[in-house]
Amino acid sequence: THLKTGASMGIGEAIAMTLAEKGMNVALLARSGFQDKLEAAKARIESKCPDVNVRAYNVDIQSHAEVNAVVKLIVSALGDIEVLINNAGLALGAPGRFWELPIEMVEQMNGTNITGVMYMTHSVLNHSMWPRKRGTIINVSSVTGLECPPFEGEAVYHANKACLEAFTNSLRMETAGSNIRVSVLRPGCVVSHFHLQRVKYDQNAMDEFFYGYEPLVPEDLAEAVWYMVSCPERITI
Repeated sequence: THLKTGASMGIGEAIAMTLAEKGMNVALLARSGFQDKLEAAKARIESKCPDVNVRAYNVDIQSHAEVNAVVKLIVSALGDIEVLINNAGLALGAPGRFWELPIEMVEQMNGTNITGVMYMTHSVLNHSMWPRKRGTIINVSSVTGLECPPFEGEAVYHANKACLEAFTNSLRMETAGSNIRVSVLRPGCVVSHFHLQRVKYDQNAMDEFFYGYEPLVPEDLAEAVWYMVSCPERITI
């Protein structure tokens, strides 16, 4: 079974679709405001992959109680979680500078991009992976996790992804000696709802953001994830 946060559209749905096509059962997670999109993604995957068990769950990953409950539910319904993909993420308020952002926006990004990842990883390790000493964790980071972007509006998101890089590296060390792989996927810009949201759904602003180069598409990341998952167990990307 593969568990995927931020799975209602874009990168999340593309990854889930690819893994389902390879025969993996899929648990899709997204916050309650995306329930319709989550159910639509589930229906598309089921239509294309009728032999795969697909479940969809609404969860606030900033709530440890909700995360813990849904992970136990998934293990009960689908069996052990072989692959966890921490994809849920937010970048809000661009091009506002750090001090210009409402503090609630800062809290929301921190809660989703860092706290939510730790809650989900903690629960999956405790309820499925660590007792078996086996599994694959893929944290979706960004090139901004390693290098500060050359434009405004990135302070919180850049810091979040730098933290995620550190968390991934430390977790890899702490699980050494087991058959748990901890990997990071570090894309550049991807054409998706993520970037449209960060510019307040202004299509012109998004077009200007991408002007002059060809960005990635969600299917590019899905192919990369499948490569990471399908490598022999001794290989961590």
